Amino acid sequence: MLDINLIRNNLKIVEENLKKRHDLEKIAWLKDLVKKDKEWRSLKQEIDNLRQKRNQISAEIKNAQNVGKDVKKLIADAKNIPAEIKKKEASMGKLADKVNYYLMRLPNILHDSVPFGKDDADNKVIETYGEAEKPKFPLKHHGQLAAELDIADFERAVKISGNGFFYLKGELALLDLALQQYAISILVKKGFTLIQPPFLMRRKPYEGVTSLDDFENVMYKIEGDDLYLIATSEHPMAAMYQNEILDEKDLPIKYAGLSTCFRKEIGKHGLDERGFFRVHQFNKIEQFVFCKPEDSWKFFEEIAKNSATLLKGLGIPYEKVNVCTGDIGIIAAKKYDFNGWSSREGKFIELMSCSNCTNYQARRLGIKFRKKNGEKEVIHTLNNTMVATTRMLRVIIENFQTKKGSIKVPKVLQPYMLKIKEIKPKKKK
Repeated sequence: MLDINLIRNNLKIVEENLKKRHDLEKIAWLKDLVKKDKEWRSLKQEIDNLRQKRNQISAEIKNAQNVGKDVKKLIADAKNIPAEIKKKEASMGKLADKVNYYLMRLPNILHDSVPFGKDDADNKVIETYGEAEKPKFPLKHHGQLAAELDIADFERAVKISGNGFFYLKGELALLDLALQQYAISILVKKGFTLIQPPFLMRRKPYEGVTSLDDFENVMYKIEGDDLYLIATSEHPMAAMYQNEILDEKDLPIKYAGLSTCFRKEIGKHGLDERGFFRVHQFNKIEQFVFCKPEDSWKFFEEIAKNSATLLKGLGIPYEKVNVCTGDIGIIAAKKYDFNGWSSREGKFIELMSCSNCTNYQARRLGIKFRKKNGEKEVIHTLNNTMVATTRMLRVIIENFQTKKGSIKVPKVLQPYMLKIKEIKPKKKK
């Protein structure tokens, strides 16, 4: 959420930000927001004046009574003031609701280093790693090979749960756990605290952490309850300190979130969108940081580096992308994507997203910190996927697939895999 004072004092900044984001229809919102905010402030002043008048008349009545004067007129003057205040407060409440409606939907102010562009075609590659080579033999689709090796079952999952679900079996279930353990080991050594959050959230805190459009497009609602299945552990971690004031000495707070995630999205466009890439349920390790405003850009680069460390350790070629103004969501001020090499498709596919949300999330959630001098300031929040296991399973199956139909296990994962070095076709009985 934007600070209302920014709109009152620097409206041009907000207008230019909407133009950068190609979100021109919200410029009309700004005009109505400014109008209603002025009306709200005018009513507030009128109410303050009425309360002052009421207090003044009360004092006059008391003084008049003390000297035996007639107070009927004064009482008559005071009688209508409470009803007048109540009426104006009702109008003020309606204006505040509309102003808040706009504030919750206006996007965060972009950092100056975000490249201008309309969609993902305008994103800028700023770093690459590894040799993005096409395979020397025809690769099998990751889902097909997993089924053939009897380490995944899609058909029975569809029978039980519908499209977008799967059973992981044997070595592939171990590999999923190994990815989580490897990611956790990197982060814990970097000072992150492992946290397993609730997998369900109420709507009110959820509104503080994500775009309101996600409630219809992404999240699963529990019928009959004010609860939603989490789309990522970022969300319950962000809301953890809702309406709290943290101490400066306790910052930064760095969490490694461990959770299963639930999303409505599912791949529908071609063979390689199926399998493990876009699914309704997956495991993820998420980085999340609460910090002072002056430190947030330092931590933005730090959490991005952690993802790069994991990809390099696994031996996955990747590109790091600075996401452009037209492709970035409303919550982030700047965002990096890490795209891993799909050797089967011969292109990079999104694996991780790293965002600095500055004070946007925290303002929605009411999270501040108290400085040493006693002043309070809105905190900054950052998040980054360390590993979404299903997407990583896909690129591992593709990049470590052998001609004989096996999957080599990346060396860094072998200690977490009961020392299994290769997932081989099972011998026929």
